Amino acid sequence: MTKPADILYNKRNNYHRVQMVDTTEQQTEPVVEIDCDELIGVFTNFLQFDVANGSASGDTIVTYWTQVKQYLEWCRESKLLPRAATRETMKIYRWWLLERGYKPKTIAIKLTAVSRLYDAAMEYGLMGSNPAWGIKPPAESIDPAARITYLEQGEATILLQSLAQPLCVGRHSANGTSIDTPTPLKTLRDKLLLGVMTLEGTRTVEMHRLNIGDVVRQGQKVGLKVSSKRHTRVVPLTPQLAQILEQYLTTRREHGFDWMVDSPLLINLSNYGRGERLSRRGIRQVVDKYLQATNLKYMEGRTLSAHSLRHTAGTLALRNGATLRQVQDLLGHADPRTTAIYAHVGDRWENNPALKVGIDLL
Repeated sequence: MTKPADILYNKRNNYHRVQMVDTTEQQTEPVVEIDCDELIGVFTNFLQFDVANGSASGDTIVTYWTQVKQYLEWCRESKLLPRAATRETMKIYRWWLLERGYKPKTIAIKLTAVSRLYDAAMEYGLMGSNPAWGIKPPAESIDPAARITYLEQGEATILLQSLAQPLCVGRHSANGTSIDTPTPLKTLRDKLLLGVMTLEGTRTVEMHRLNIGDVVRQGQKVGLKVSSKRHTRVVPLTPQLAQILEQYLTTRREHGFDWMVDSPLLINLSNYGRGERLSRRGIRQVVDKYLQATNLKYMEGRTLSAHSLRHTAGTLALRNGATLRQVQDLLGHADPRTTAIYAHVGDRWENNPALKVGIDLL
């Protein structure tokens, strides 16, 4: 396969390339020297002091570094100086990512991270322009609504009612899958987790980040203050979810777990890491466990995940009379067009204009 650097050279013979240095007299493979220390240094400062006005989450910083590291490695292998990159370089990097099977949404994340790297270079005077500005990811060829997987109302009822079954040691699912030996605390935690995600549409990362201090009380009303990448919002809990939350907190306190405001709300109850914050992977495993136990994980034409519960909340809320604005606020969508996808999912079947034509085919 033609290397990206060769494409650049063929298109622009005067493109600035890294000088190749022989490390031995009889070396057959040249070694490329790329000094990125200064660029990495300013990017480190930029992440700490500039991204999200100095309050970037740990997850955001890790994501940026992971993507930038891949780009710098690509530059090294392609014998290109990162600080000599042009818009043409960015277009070829985009092509390289596409050739390796990355989806447009993933490429968008990677290009954004590289753009932030060059924002840092501009901010600290290393470069005069950002070559990644205006470089868009490949266009999606899939219907946005086709990516949404969700539970129908009857299926959501089955899932949530499975959490209300009487506790018994060694309970098994309908398909014979063993569910972890339940305890009152674990059952309450799982009820709270799946109930909030299915009915209120919280993201996995938002549930992961919740602390004891994020429980919001206004008179008889109870909510959860959740934080995403750029926004914080209060998710109002239904009376039943509020009751489950109080039961969980009481039982948790009785078991002697930390009760500080910065203590994690959802904790790991397995033998390994007991009492620590329930990880995002752990949350997905809990959700998958109950989806599989109720035969809802794998169905014809769809495979459900933890994020499917968020789609379920948005879709069912609109079907049951909530307005787009109400669902947008509940889910924390910055753009109402994102929320409108949930309306389109239901409308395409129930309000199909072809049904109004009235021609009998049978």
